[in-house]
Amino acid sequence: MAHADSMQLNLTRGVTDISEKVYNLHMLVFWICVVIGVIVFAAMFWSILRHRKSRGVTPAKFHDNVKVEIAWTVIPFLILVAMAVPATITLIEMDDTSDSDMSVLVTGSQWRWHYSYLDYDIEFMSNMATPREQIYGRLPRTENYLLEVDRPMVVPTGKKIRLLITSDDVIHSWWVPEFAVKKDANPGYINEAWFRVDEPGIFRGQCAELCGRDHAFMPVVVIAKDPADFEAWAQGEEQRLADRRAEEERLLGMEMSKDELMQLGQQIHMSQCAACHQPNGQGVPGVFPGLVGQGIAVNDQTAHIDVVWNGVSGSAMQSFRNTLTMSEIAAVITYQRNAWGNNTGDVVQAADVHHFSQGNQ
Repeated sequence: MAHADSMQLNLTRGVTDISEKVYNLHMLVFWICVVIGVIVFAAMFWSILRHRKSRGVTPAKFHDNVKVEIAWTVIPFLILVAMAVPATITLIEMDDTSDSDMSVLVTGSQWRWHYSYLDYDIEFMSNMATPREQIYGRLPRTENYLLEVDRPMVVPTGKKIRLLITSDDVIHSWWVPEFAVKKDANPGYINEAWFRVDEPGIFRGQCAELCGRDHAFMPVVVIAKDPADFEAWAQGEEQRLADRRAEEERLLGMEMSKDELMQLGQQIHMSQCAACHQPNGQGVPGVFPGLVGQGIAVNDQTAHIDVVWNGVSGSAMQSFRNTLTMSEIAAVITYQRNAWGNNTGDVVQAADVHHFSQGNQ
């Protein structure tokens, strides 16, 4: 597993060709600045000591020196050119996503990442896997605290991976230091980036944009596998999605009992909804609405399905249609409408969610 030393003060060297070039560029500019600093401060301190008043030195009186003015104009210009040329070459290469071997659409959502492999029938949500008990200090923190996910992005080694990065709510930023990739995910716009990893490993990053209350809980994990291992993983994922769709079709034709829906719904609420609405449904006053005895949880059932299915534009409430199955959506809605004393008696089935989705296409 590759990760930066927690006490490291310098820029991370990284594991890709681009990250190596960025590191070398950083060191070039650093040493240029060091040399300039040494020369300037040496000249300044030499002048202070050599021409101090206690030695009886009389200040020189002169006005304008064409040679000096030319020198302090030309020399900084040449230094800037020396830094600008390699910087421009590196920046152009960083933005060149042509001739890529694979493309992945990366969509930021408060507060998780959605990965869609455009060359495969693969898509999934990646959520932070650090338990809330660690965040609240009730359990000791592990090595990868706040940097672990339930579904990492998986890529093959030796292949150029093009990223299409966007957002479906606010501005996020997909950042993996060891790839030298940090690109903003802007709603309604697609940014491009790329990387190529030559050795297998696990690489971790974070959302690097202040995207809301749980900004610190939006990690990125990328696993690089040998091409053969990646293809085996991809086939397994495609089969898993096919099985999930088949199971979803099967569930549309059957009804779950209220107890089954409540049990599943509680699990979904705790994993997907409790961060904002709290485990007890009370929400956070002034920030996230409560679900106890108020709002959609006790009123219009169709509106409740609409909010979970489509989300609420301009708010932290995202759409869960790509995150949860229809049966899971039905279960969490049933749970929220009957937990914490709400007791509406409503039972929502997967077929109800499917019927709603068909009417909103």
